[in-house]
Amino acid sequence: MAAVPGQDGRAPGQDERQARQAEELGQQAPQPVGRAGPVGEGLLAEFLGLAGLTFILSGCAAILARYGGHALQPWETVLVHAAVAALWLMVAVYFLGDISAHFNPAMTLAFVLRRDMGWVMAGCYWIVQFAAAASGSLLARAFFGPAGNLAATKPQPGQSWQAAGFEAVITFGLVLMALNLANGPKLNGPFVPLAVGAYTMAWVTMGGPFDGASMNPARSFGPDLALGNLSTWWVYLIGPVTGAVLAVGVAHMLRGPAKAREAVKAMGTPLDRRRS
Repeated sequence: MAAVPGQDGRAPGQDERQARQAEELGQQAPQPVGRAGPVGEGLLAEFLGLAGLTFILSGCAAILARYGGHALQPWETVLVHAAVAALWLMVAVYFLGDISAHFNPAMTLAFVLRRDMGWVMAGCYWIVQFAAAASGSLLARAFFGPAGNLAATKPQPGQSWQAAGFEAVITFGLVLMALNLANGPKLNGPFVPLAVGAYTMAWVTMGGPFDGASMNPARSFGPDLALGNLSTWWVYLIGPVTGAVLAVGVAHMLRGPAKAREAVKAMGTPLDRRRS
């Protein structure tokens, strides 16, 4: 029986066959009609993931403060924030992980330093990530007001440098975990989102009462911008960046440089063409 062409004139399965052939030849597969291409898809995935993260965190904080009944103890509030952040990241990595799931400028920096992607691409990612984080928190404020400080992360008074050091430590672990998961086929495995969610839940629960346990410059930027107070944001920039740089060095000692397939998984431009 002859194959019936689709609406775009392609035979059923033609896109899949071309993609497999291109992969075997080490070439980029042609994009189906109407798709944004790998760059556009990656940027859109980053926007959805980070906007969702700051919207759910800022919205959760405001709703708890306004409609949650009696005031919660700080540790109870932190536990709720940790749970919603971990659950959202699990969901987002499950449905966006095969496209792009950095959701963190520090993670993108790590992929750049590991030569998974170029600086121009990373610059595009950073612009989208910070814009997404701001959009999520601003949308939450438009719905619910600034109650609960929109889940803004703040260091304890007089302990800004201690908070920056703590952020470096916990971001180091997060990035090292992600780089090891991205080193091979486990990136798209069924347990990757669980690992990301569990790590987030553990450290936000433990470190939240101290400084918010952000591990993410964009996650802290969104609520701070929505509140109009960026006075302590530098803590959540310096700390995670430092942790990401250290994690790249340790990952290189553990596993060596990234290979071409790993760069594709990071949605960047492969600079090391060796096959894994």
